[in-house]
Amino acid sequence: MRGAVLVLRAIAAREALRFVRQRERFVAALVRPLVWLLVFAAGFRAALGMSIIPPYQTYVTYETYIIPGLCGMILLFNGMQSSLSLVYDREMGSMRLLLTSPMPRWWLLVCKLIGSTLISILQVYTFLVIAALFGITMPLAGYVAVLPALFLAGLMLGGLGLALSSFIQQLENFAGVMNFVIFPMFFLSSALYPLWRMAESSEILHDICAFNPFTHAVEMIRFALYAQVNFGAMAVTCAAGMVFLALALWGYDPARGMIRRKG
Repeated sequence: MRGAVLVLRAIAAREALRFVRQRERFVAALVRPLVWLLVFAAGFRAALGMSIIPPYQTYVTYETYIIPGLCGMILLFNGMQSSLSLVYDREMGSMRLLLTSPMPRWWLLVCKLIGSTLISILQVYTFLVIAALFGITMPLAGYVAVLPALFLAGLMLGGLGLALSSFIQQLENFAGVMNFVIFPMFFLSSALYPLWRMAESSEILHDICAFNPFTHAVEMIRFALYAQVNFGAMAVTCAAGMVFLALALWGYDPARGMIRRKG
């Protein structure tokens, strides 16, 4: 147990050090949601009427509605960015050195996942502070209650990134693969529009959005920001996270997964 904790601390510290050295990564993670919040939301506010839906008790502005979706955007992009570092480490050989540790391979990957998730949560709270400076605030209890929701969502999306990284053979292929994952996952969700709006447009589109695990992660965050629990969304997020992590562990298993096939 002591060795496992030491490995977790070492890998988390390595992730934090890499994050500190890459300040542009921190800025880029905030620019995307802030552009949506301060630019696009202003234009969509008049075009998109909002109804009173849980967890809201009254009408809310469009800027308020998309805050949970933008928090999810930060977790999504950072999860993919973390998987990019895995592909880079694998090409440079440093990952092979890490995997020679006497600790189980699955624990090393979980430590990597936890470390990147903690960095993502720091970015989300920074975004929430900036949003509050522009007058977009949540209940005070929500800022505390959202922490476990962010952690679960970050683990799920980071697990997806880990799984994808085991299938990417070269660093040059990463951007193309991510474009086929990040943007459909983000736009085909309830991050920017409520599901009832999707249903008005197309039932098929609504069903796709409802099936998307990112939708459930966003809804879990949305309810948590109002100190409420959406058990259905939490269950789907946890189930999807376990599936993604299982795929990642299989992919990085040298006896059965994609690492062996690439060798």
